[in-house]
Amino acid sequence: MTRPLIATAVAALAASTLIATPAAATGAKTQTIYGYAWADGSNHLRITPAKAKLVTQNGIRRYKLTTVAGAKERRIFTDGVRYRRITTACDLKETEGRIRQDRKGLGTTDCDALDLKFVLSLGPAPVKITITPSLTTVAEFLATPTNPVTAYGSMKSIDNRTVIFYRPGRKAVKLRYTGLGFNRVTKSCSDGWTANIPNEEAGIGTKPCNAAAFRKAIKGTGPVKVKVYYQPVSGHMWEVWEALGD
Repeated sequence: MTRPLIATAVAALAASTLIATPAAATGAKTQTIYGYAWADGSNHLRITPAKAKLVTQNGIRRYKLTTVAGAKERRIFTDGVRYRRITTACDLKETEGRIRQDRKGLGTTDCDALDLKFVLSLGPAPVKITITPSLTTVAEFLATPTNPVTAYGSMKSIDNRTVIFYRPGRKAVKLRYTGLGFNRVTKSCSDGWTANIPNEEAGIGTKPCNAAAFRKAIKGTGPVKVKVYYQPVSGHMWEVWEALGD
């Protein structure tokens, strides 16, 4: 993978980012977006619209989310939003086996923008966003599990929480991370990318490191070779292996 191809992919993804404005300002009617929301600073989130299908499993309503070809990422202002959680309380990390949802599978526990900020700090959250001229509502829901992907390819950092991942013959994808497993071929977690390799036959990394080490190692480098484990619908990256080879 050459630098020009990665650079082109980065530019294309950056160009697809839109900033959502209130419906009143644009003259638009109510807007509805389903997908996985990610934190973006202290008062915004980012979401790529997905196709959502409501299904019932063992009496629990969930949404099956699938990617939409050509969908453009949206940036949503979150100050003053109404946030409705699927949990029984606003400050819970998990459902703890009890949920509150309406007939459409949406959370009914009334919370606020600070609670949304807390949830997004934990990682991507499946939500329905409704934007009207007077109010933005973010409703949490349960998503059906989708198969993760493990693949080799090239990766370049976009910012402290986001990378672009490219596989030959496939469209480049944007991946984000919070906590992250980082497996290194180097001697130390603090080494530069593929610098100070104790075993040239290592192939892919086996030394466990963390997200901070990954952020430092990949910053200002790339594209670099990796093996990655991620969820394609949410764009959540769980684990990365530093890799050697062409």
